[in-house]
Amino acid sequence: MLTKRIIPCLDIKDGRTVKGVNFVGLRDAGDPVELAATYAAEGADELVFLDITATVEKRKTLVELVRRVAAEINIPFTVGGGISSIEDVSALLNAGADKISINSSAVKRPDLINELALEFGSQCVVVAIDTRFVEGEHIVHVRGGRTPTELRTIPWVKEVEQRGAGEILLTSMDHDGTKAGFANELTSEISKALSIPVIASGGAGQMNHFVDTFTDGNADAALAASIFHFKEISVPDLKSFLKENNIPVRVEK
Repeated sequence: MLTKRIIPCLDIKDGRTVKGVNFVGLRDAGDPVELAATYAAEGADELVFLDITATVEKRKTLVELVRRVAAEINIPFTVGGGISSIEDVSALLNAGADKISINSSAVKRPDLINELALEFGSQCVVVAIDTRFVEGEHIVHVRGGRTPTELRTIPWVKEVEQRGAGEILLTSMDHDGTKAGFANELTSEISKALSIPVIASGGAGQMNHFVDTFTDGNADAALAASIFHFKEISVPDLKSFLKENNIPVRVEK
């Protein structure tokens, strides 16, 4: 059986790691280079770096900061924020990223997914989907969760897979930062509809929330931020707990 992955997420604003609730009310969570090194040493399976205001501020991801983080870690590293071209991806891969994450640019021009998958391989292309439940429908949001689109989440994830994405990073905006648990019903529906991995994001607050998203939500990986940044839960302790609950995880020897 494939092991389930634990992925700390560095949300970056002005060169610092930040974290909010429901995508607002950001507070400082530390130096991203130091946090990245800590998570790699603790046995995190991957690391995600999201420059959360790059799209809104109409600028590119912080390539130099990506380079500094990559130099400190030896685990797969996904970078997102402000990516809209093959050139952007090349710059980030050259800086040390292993995968890239696109969201707003994929919604704006879906052919970008096809182009990146063709150029770099599907394994390199993660499509992030920020979704909120609005008037009985799961709706895709862009620009760091600020702007709702016309897209319904389930049809969009299917299209994204068909276009060549290798993975989905699914963030429930309704659950984000609440520490009340992941959106397992939606995650499960999407996981069962796709053949590519789904990363659950938004809502982690307790260790049992991870057990729930791997079992009830059928997630392939679970991403969290504040519980790791503010040392509420450590990666080693979480993995031990998961193993005790019969969730297959990679544990450092």
